[in-house]
Amino acid sequence: MTDKREEKQSGEQTFPGFDPQSVEAYMVKDPAALAVNLARALEHVGQAASQWLDAREAGEPTDPSADPVTDMVKTLSEVAQYWVSDPKRTLEAQSLLFSSYMAIWTRTLSKFAGQEVAEPENLPQDKRFAHEEWIKNPFFAFLRQVYQVTASWAEKLVAEAEGLDEHTRHKAAFYIRQMTAALSPANFALTNPEVYRETVASSGANLVQGMRMLAEDMAAGGGELRLRHTDHTKFKIGENLALTPGKVIAQSDLCEVIQYDPSTETVLKRPLLIVPPWINKFYILDLTPQKSFIKWCVEQGHTVFVISWVNPDIRHAAKDWEAYIEEGVDFALETVEKATGEEKVNAIGYCVGGTLLAATLALHVRRKNSRIASATFLTTQVDFTLAGDLKVFVDEEQLTAIEKQMHKTGYLSGSKMATAFNMLRASELIWPYVVNNYLMGKEPMPFDLLYWNADSTRMAAANHAFYLRNCYLDNTLSKGEMKLAGEVISLKDVKIPIYNLATREDHIAPPRSVFKGSSLFGGRVEFVLSGSGHIAGVVNPPEKQKYQYWTNGKPIGGFDDWVKKARETKGSWWPHWHAWIEKRNGVRVAARKPGGDALNAIADAPGTFVLERV
Repeated sequence: MTDKREEKQSGEQTFPGFDPQSVEAYMVKDPAALAVNLARALEHVGQAASQWLDAREAGEPTDPSADPVTDMVKTLSEVAQYWVSDPKRTLEAQSLLFSSYMAIWTRTLSKFAGQEVAEPENLPQDKRFAHEEWIKNPFFAFLRQVYQVTASWAEKLVAEAEGLDEHTRHKAAFYIRQMTAALSPANFALTNPEVYRETVASSGANLVQGMRMLAEDMAAGGGELRLRHTDHTKFKIGENLALTPGKVIAQSDLCEVIQYDPSTETVLKRPLLIVPPWINKFYILDLTPQKSFIKWCVEQGHTVFVISWVNPDIRHAAKDWEAYIEEGVDFALETVEKATGEEKVNAIGYCVGGTLLAATLALHVRRKNSRIASATFLTTQVDFTLAGDLKVFVDEEQLTAIEKQMHKTGYLSGSKMATAFNMLRASELIWPYVVNNYLMGKEPMPFDLLYWNADSTRMAAANHAFYLRNCYLDNTLSKGEMKLAGEVISLKDVKIPIYNLATREDHIAPPRSVFKGSSLFGGRVEFVLSGSGHIAGVVNPPEKQKYQYWTNGKPIGGFDDWVKKARETKGSWWPHWHAWIEKRNGVRVAARKPGGDALNAIADAPGTFVLERV
């Protein structure tokens, strides 16, 4: 009798699949210390809350129509209406979810009974649940599976709801992904085994440190959470970022023009002008000496010029695309000619900078301006039909609200754009950092790319409104209907050689979208697909031998067919691009100093505009 009693007490007979020692790491060792630390953590939470409240009390009342939560509720209500409007459909939806829960419960009981239970094949692989406790521990395994089947069920409801227009369905699917990413059990201290164990082991010191960082980040954002992705103290522009030597040789109201010092005795006769996006800053192409595309181009013998856009404020509210062309691109082209004596240039446009460059080329045809001899587009969209999840944020109602908001300030704040981009990859760029920073209490690792990503810029009201309406909403550039400077422009008029780079995992300029836009130009287009995403696929130095790229000549037919026939080459696309440039004009001349004999240096690179932080 005694042996049986002890066996039962040990849990081996009642729960043969449960090891009592497995809960040891979750047992509080020092309740007093934990209580003190939880109180300290709550003090920091209070400080963060005060920052949030103070910002709203000091500011003007917000327009509910500009609140993304309002649009989310409205959109998901349309999905819910379909399922609740018919009792039969409601029952089907409930039965589907209930049967999934019952299957999870059955597997959990079998696991407690000591039986081998296979992981369901239909559950997605998710690196948020990489810790072994999400599989081994019955409690956390149960939470994970319930979460995963609920998330899949919600996505299925959106996919199978009838009567939704394409845009509403797209928005609903996006918002569901945002909700499920936020509600993951990995995001909460009591339901994340790693956080729970760390809290017990440190008696809550992790939460004290995490909530302190939360308060600091709330203060840094002026009452809005500025989520830290890296250790910002480890980077400084001009000291360990943007180090390629050069001079600012011209400045307009919208930009500085930088020319870089040569590092070769001879250079290509045709200079290179880079038009970067005004969302974030140009030094993504001059990140560190090891990753700098600009430095690499200089070393290949290019005379490199780059536009450094101003971080706009109320003074730039009326600066539209015409202004960005005339005071930006055209101003830079005039500067290049003064500094080098060359009328013809090779031009590069990156992301929205590429879209602006494409529109500039079409306008130049109308104006009989042939200064740009070849154009390279890096992850650039000119047709926004397949523009991806960013289209979620642009419809007539949302755009009207954004324009109303920008009218008050003269610009769209950089934090709004940063949040939108982060939401595109919330499971990678938001919630892992919430867990690591605020729950685990760990400082993020230094990472130059994420420092640049957080160095956001404002968007001038007129410029941003024109971009959203003409590109994302009405897609006028692809239709040949965009109006600039009194001219209706068409990309079919652009017949110069085009090198068009897309990246395979791009969530901002999807490769299918970039490919589709290739057919709009009137001349020959060399389409190239690079591995990785919007940034890493572009900033990929040859020395690292990372990723790969695919070439297949003209972008003819469908994207999938092009990829099937394309030739894969290991490593960076940079040498392939440089060979493409040299093939069109490889003539070389003596190296040129910044400004030549005509222009004096205003400042050392990287200039002053790039230093202003939001």
